[in-house]
This record gives sequence, C-alpha cells and structure tokens, in this order.
Amino acid sequence: MREILIVKTSSMGDVIQYLPAVTDLLARVPSLAIDWVVEAPFAPLVRLHPGVRQVIPVALRSWRKRLWAPATWRAFGGFRREVRKARYERVIDAQGLLKSALLARMAGAPVAGYMPDSAREPFATRFYDDKYRVSWQMHAVERNRRLTAAVFDYPLDLPLDYGIRAPAPLADAWRVDGAYAVLLTATSRDEKLWPEPNWVELGRALNRRGLHCVLAAGNDTERARAGRIAANLPHASLAPPMALDALAGLIDRAQCVVGVDTGLSHLAAALKVPVVALYIATEPGANGVAGGANAVNLGGRGQCPSVASVLQALGPWVA
Repeated sequence: MREILIVKTSSMGDVIQYLPAVTDLLARVPSLAIDWVVEAPFAPLVRLHPGVRQVIPVALRSWRKRLWAPATWRAFGGFRREVRKARYERVIDAQGLLKSALLARMAGAPVAGYMPDSAREPFATRFYDDKYRVSWQMHAVERNRRLTAAVFDYPLDLPLDYGIRAPAPLADAWRVDGAYAVLLTATSRDEKLWPEPNWVELGRALNRRGLHCVLAAGNDTERARAGRIAANLPHASLAPPMALDALAGLIDRAQCVVGVDTGLSHLAAALKVPVVALYIATEPGANGVAGGANAVNLGGRGQCPSVASVLQALGPWVA
C-alpha cells in the first residue's frame, strides 16, 4: 500500500480546513494510506476522518517551553522514530512554516509544499523537494485542496466535503433534551469578542423560538463569561469541559450554531450544521467558515454584526 504523511499541526481552524483535501485525495487516489502529524490537543478532530490511518501527535508548544528538559528530548526522539516507521512515498507540508518543514523532513521522504510566494514563511520552502504555487486569493480550504491536487496531479472537480462524522454520544455523557442552539462566545483574543449584551439578546430571541441555548467554553475566563451570559437567559446551560470529539457530538446534534472567530465555528461548518460566524477584528474572506449555504459569515475588521443581522441569517433554521 502506498503511504503518505500530512503535516498540518495547528491551529484548530487550520487543521479543520485541511480535512476536505483528505477527502479529495482518497476519492482520486484510493490506494493511499494517509498519516497525519498534528498538535496533540487537535488529534481528536483528525481522528474523526475515517480516511486518516494514523494520527501522530506532537507537542511543539510544550516542547518549546521546556526545551532543555530531558523529557522533552525523549519525547522528540520518540516522535522522530514514529514518523520513520512507515516508508512514506511523499510528505506534504500543508502548514508552510519552518517548524512544519523541519518536522516533515524527519520522515526521511521527499517533501512537497508551497512555492516561496505561496508559503507563510518562504524560508521553509528550502526544505521542500517539490514546490507548488497556490494563490493567496483563494479561501484557505481551497488552497489546501489545490496544493494536494497539484502534488498528486488530479483535477479538482469534487464538491466540498470535510468527510468527518461526529462520534455517537456515550450513554452517560452530558446532553440536552429537545432542540438547542450552541453559542460559541469565546475566542483567542479579546478584540474578537462579541459584546455580552448582544449574546443575551440573541439567546432570549432563540429561547422565544423554542431553542434551548448551550454555551461551550474552555478556560476559567471563558467559562466565567459564558456563565454570565447563561445566567441572563431563561433557558440556557453551560456545557461542562469536554474533549474535542465530544464537543463535535454536541455541535453535530444542534439545530444551529452561532460563534465568533474560533476553530469550533469551523467545526460546525465541517459537520454541516447551520452556523453563523461573527467577525469583529478580522476579515472572514480567506478564513471564514466554509460550508456552502449552511455557513454564513457576518462582519469584518472594525465591524460588529447586529443581533438583527444574526437572526436574519439564522432565519431558515430557527423559524
């Protein structure tokens, strides 16, 4: 069996945006076995794609913090041995960064990636054997698909398909009875946040339409914010901390999702759940949610979508 390795380590949104390329690749070259190098926290998302044979986790972020610790070098050596177990015919560095290029070289196989004018860090391309030009004007999902299609020389004429399936819920897992909407209020930077009063107004409107609101959040600061919003809604719950695959199950069963610029909004699009993504400090152009008619991007840099515009976008799904 022909074996290849994908290197796409982070962030959550970037990892999700590469999934359609895996679906394309297996449809055009079904004889391939695909392994994937990814940051450990995002490994559960990659495992949702049935076409990925093996997920090889790395911990670059934690390794950098403890660079001289013996445990770091043992873990690094273990990773190097792992990527050399298979006889890969090709490695695709889909990240375009120096760190990802170096990880790709460790597999001991020819590395393919972007041309210097198409890569995030042009210096990384010095470590590639084959280089391909892909326009920055394309959406990130299409850039990933174009790069992979160019490496394996097949036409890109397939419909967009992330190819993932949410896991079945465990019998004892936290769940919500009845129809619900998931509100993703947390993001990586404060300037990307949508105002709390807007979330409360939106949540109350969704409650009046018969939807319970479920708020998902990660760290203590995010959970405190989500908790304040939930406390001001007649029918709302704060979801407990859960792994990303469990979150995928929660999102998959939602009637709709509203989220800020965060990887979980992309996960909703990948699961074909109706999602409205809100952009306040960034432009959605090349990195907004992509999922056809089920994915709507609102706002942009210096803009703040109104509650009315969100409800209008949600109209087909919450009437």
